[in-house]
Amino acid sequence: MSKKNFTLLTSTCVPIEDENIDTDQIIPARFLKATTRDGFGDNLFRDWRYQQDGTPNADFVLNTNTYSGEILVAGKNFGCGSSREHAAWAIADYGFRVVISSFFADIFKNNALNNHLLPIQVSDDFLKELFEAIKADPAVQVEINLPDQTIKIPTLSISEPFEINDYKKMCLTNAYDDIDYLLSLRDEVANYETRIA
Repeated sequence: MSKKNFTLLTSTCVPIEDENIDTDQIIPARFLKATTRDGFGDNLFRDWRYQQDGTPNADFVLNTNTYSGEILVAGKNFGCGSSREHAAWAIADYGFRVVISSFFADIFKNNALNNHLLPIQVSDDFLKELFEAIKADPAVQVEINLPDQTIKIPTLSISEPFEINDYKKMCLTNAYDDIDYLLSLRDEVANYETRIA
């Protein structure tokens, strides 16, 4: 998974209206054996995407040509269950950069932010309008403005602010992980050490 600076994103959406989607549904436990973050997207929602014989489930949203994009829109209480970081890995590895829901499990939300996946928590009303807009027009665009912390559906002229930790916002904006952030301070650290030497 490559890290990208995140400022503005305009994309279509993939809707999954189910509520209480847990991390075992996102990435089943039997696929957690890998030691790198790559390849987990192949098994994202594995038990929903494929029949027991391995053939694709034609009715599942990721197996149709109707919906696509870098934004996953999900029902309330997304990412509940176990604390596996692999759930965030799988979503990001599949190609999503944003997950929108009206509520996230705290551990999933932190894992997402640590893996350059932006979880946006919106109101129940906004989420309902978004699902309705996507159903009415799968090509509807959603605008995510991270600097302003707003999400917008331009065709409906509606928008809503969202919250994000200032440090995580800075990391997403600069494509930093925690180590990148520390390395970005090395000149300041060196100057400080010079001054106190």
